Amino acid sequence: MKTKIFAITALSFSLTVVCLAQTSTTGAKGSSAPYNEGPVWTLTMIKTKTGLSDEYIKQITGTVKPVYDEEKKQKIILDYKILNGEASNSQDFNILILVEYPNWAAFDSLRDKMDPVVEKVMGSEAQRRDLAVKRLDIREILGTKTMREITLK
Repeated sequence: MKTKIFAITALSFSLTVVCLAQTSTTGAKGSSAPYNEGPVWTLTMIKTKTGLSDEYIKQITGTVKPVYDEEKKQKIILDYKILNGEASNSQDFNILILVEYPNWAAFDSLRDKMDPVVEKVMGSEAQRRDLAVKRLDIREILGTKTMREITLK
């Protein structure tokens, strides 16, 4: 009986040590990664047809900008940026739209928060579809990425 109690005590002690060892490496000192995690960004790479960059920017100034401004006001997003430049080749993008979110959790139920804003600013689903079809004539979305900003330690 004493041997059984000793074995159970030893096993419990061993499990406690293992659990404490695992939590103490990150709990006391923080992450061992060589960077600190920051906000999350979505990046949309857009290729406009030759000579139509300004036309595309005019279009999004009246549609996308008010949506982002309202989302920023409601703290759905932290910020947004639009970069315009030269494509490096015929398959490259020339406009990059970046939208900053506080963290990955901001994407939970994001559509529930964004849909009312988009509808308020850009109109009904049919109106938004018509706009999207019109934009197909002047631009192509090459891709979208979601990435976390990091700060090197």
